Amino acid sequence: MKLSAKLVVLLLSLTLFSCASDGSFDAGKAVAVGAGVAQAVTLDENSVKQAASLAAKEMDSKTQVAADSSPYAQRLNKLVAGVQSYRGLQLDFKVYIAPDVNAFAMADGTVRVYSGLMDAMPDDQVLAVIGHEIGHVYNKHSYEQMQKRILTDSAFQAVVSVGGTVGDLTEGQLGQIAYTAVNAQFSQRDELESDTFAVRMLHDLGKDPYAMKRAIETLQAKFGSGGSFLSSHPSNAARVERIQSAINKL
Repeated sequence: MKLSAKLVVLLLSLTLFSCASDGSFDAGKAVAVGAGVAQAVTLDENSVKQAASLAAKEMDSKTQVAADSSPYAQRLNKLVAGVQSYRGLQLDFKVYIAPDVNAFAMADGTVRVYSGLMDAMPDDQVLAVIGHEIGHVYNKHSYEQMQKRILTDSAFQAVVSVGGTVGDLTEGQLGQIAYTAVNAQFSQRDELESDTFAVRMLHDLGKDPYAMKRAIETLQAKFGSGGSFLSSHPSNAARVERIQSAINKL
């Protein structure tokens, strides 16, 4: 990607103002300067979704995606039949062939499920986890986290603040965005809200809403809190309690 003159000046200013008195790089100052730039930059939802789509394509190209003929892909397609446009969302589902016990979603409706998660539980529980990830999209948790990631990273700010678009992001930057989605750390409130969304989605589809509760119990029994899907989420006790409360309100 070629840098414009304005971009070079901005990058130089970020570097200069981030130096300590002895000439060394001061990360604290860099963050402060970056925060100032971020405040002057706006990034609307459509731009974030575009960045998510580009990041998803980048990650798909670097990961083993289950072919349409794969039992994993066929199983997933059967599970999400009728969900591709749930609640007005346009969702894109694929399976990554990898042992990770995880799934993630991006602001544009990208949903990726790892074969390791599908190996760990039956269909209804996999669908429950997918519903949880869709909940992050529907409630804009994925959008808010990705927007924050872009606006608090000096490299992304540099592109956007000089009139660039997300289309100007490099492969490496798109990879960083994808990494943020895969390893998302949502607030406890967001996680519990997405659990509730999954319960309601299962109910809407005529499925057993208790599958969300069983999914948590299955992963806890098999992997403890170390499973990827559980490791960044609230305590299982709190989740099960919230899920039961949501079921009681159906």
